[in-house]
Amino acid sequence: MRRALVLVLGTFLVTTGLGCAAQAAAPDSSAPRGWKAPRNAMGQPDLSGYWSNATLTPLTRNKRISDKATLTAAEAKVLEAQWAKALADSDAPTSPDESTAAVQAKLTDSKLVEIRPDFIAAGGDTGGYNTFWIDPGTHLVEIGGQYRTSILTTENGLPPPRKAGAPAPRGGGYRDIYDSYETRSLGERCIQGFGRNTGPPMLPNGYYNNNYQIVQTPDAVVIEVEMIHDARIVRLNGTHRTDGLRPTMGDSIGRYEGDTLVVETTNIPESQQFMGSWKTLKVTEWFTRLSPSKVLYRFQIEDPELWEKPWGGEYTFNTLNGRTYEYACHEGNYALPGILGGARQKEKDEAAAAKAGAKPGAD
Repeated sequence: MRRALVLVLGTFLVTTGLGCAAQAAAPDSSAPRGWKAPRNAMGQPDLSGYWSNATLTPLTRNKRISDKATLTAAEAKVLEAQWAKALADSDAPTSPDESTAAVQAKLTDSKLVEIRPDFIAAGGDTGGYNTFWIDPGTHLVEIGGQYRTSILTTENGLPPPRKAGAPAPRGGGYRDIYDSYETRSLGERCIQGFGRNTGPPMLPNGYYNNNYQIVQTPDAVVIEVEMIHDARIVRLNGTHRTDGLRPTMGDSIGRYEGDTLVVETTNIPESQQFMGSWKTLKVTEWFTRLSPSKVLYRFQIEDPELWEKPWGGEYTFNTLNGRTYEYACHEGNYALPGILGGARQKEKDEAAAAKAGAKPGAD
């Protein structure tokens, strides 16, 4: 769904670096006077329904825009207006006469990328998407009347320094490896969405399909992620598995504390590492209903091998005006066979060129 979905995501910067665990949920100024968080028929805090987390607020703070934790309402309004104009300007059809380099140059120099540098990736290596195809959100995160500049709640809005001797964060490692479909990313293989939509932690990917459905039962909470139609199952009042298996999305157990669902996840597989962390990674998440249209989502990252202390962030899910449907990732998707087919053809071409250039008499 496109940018008609106006979602606010947030972060409240804390100087302690302890993430969200000690942070109380900020009141929602949009909640009706006297409003109380609803309960479902099972007596649980009612988090069910369709939600979205598309937002203008990035995961990390963009100091080209502001080095402050929050903006005033007036500052936020100006930035959102600039964003809306940048989106409109980028909606123009791409000319078939323009080279890839020209398209990329325009994107690099655009206000869109100045506000959200991560959008340079939307151009890809071949021109990629213009904003007709994406739903990045149009508003900054606002929680308790504060307009946030990053989802992360660290002092500077960035991941904290790693412990001395800890390995540097690594990328996916698949970019230039074309040996097999098994060496390509989970997103390319339609196994899991890019940008950690599924989590944990669950993060907006910044582009599209940032929609979810939450279903509650007496024994579990199921979070259906539109991209790529993953169903994340949280077992209630259980204990973590001890058999050494690392299921996709990890092993999540949950409990209700007052109006909040608390979820703890361990046993995350290496293929779903977060900033290089997986083996001893523990992710704690809090879901709190703030108003009829907003759920506060907070997360905390713990890995004693990589970071000195826990850290995290927060944003809000807002009600989705509609429902989610199946994300049929492979339907009409020729990207993966095209990538591998192109690699095989390149290998043949290189072999032919090497043979043609071989010295006479060489075997």
